[in-house]
Amino acid sequence: MTRKLIAGLAAALMIVGVGAAFAYDAAGEKNALAAIAEFKNADPSLDAFFKDAYGYAIFPEITKGAVGIGGAAGDGTVFRGGEAIGSSSMSQVTIGLALGGQVYREAIFFKDQAALDDFKNGNFEFAAEASAVAVKSGAAKTAGYDHGVAIFTMAKGGLMFEASIGGQKFTFDPK
Repeated sequence: MTRKLIAGLAAALMIVGVGAAFAYDAAGEKNALAAIAEFKNADPSLDAFFKDAYGYAIFPEITKGAVGIGGAAGDGTVFRGGEAIGSSSMSQVTIGLALGGQVYREAIFFKDQAALDDFKNGNFEFAAEASAVAVKSGAAKTAGYDHGVAIFTMAKGGLMFEASIGGQKFTFDPK
């Protein structure tokens, strides 16, 4: 494929994958609370992040797929002090060697008000070099914040081979 074709496909995926954050609803919060319980069950040491973080965003289900060029999307709920303050949507485009599909959960913890404000103001984007910790028992004990955020993921299903680059983009809609 030519570079122009790849760029065009990536742009098309980005346009399709990017949407405004969904309007806040109680069902979304209920799904986020269930995901929080599953995160804590998988790794009880994550409880410290939930207690100590200034805020956090929970994405109960992110769906990802790729055949060379890939994309992912999911909706979540943003919390401050244990209370829902709004909703968020995530979109991602990747380019590289990738094949398959998977579904996963994602938890993003904000160390301080500045990190949460960046997220809420739409100034928040994960670059290719951002790293997430896969949740397993005890994983959170050695994890820390990087540039004011800590990211944890938990696989729900699927199989994916990936050696690609891309980034996640988020939107925020207050409650």
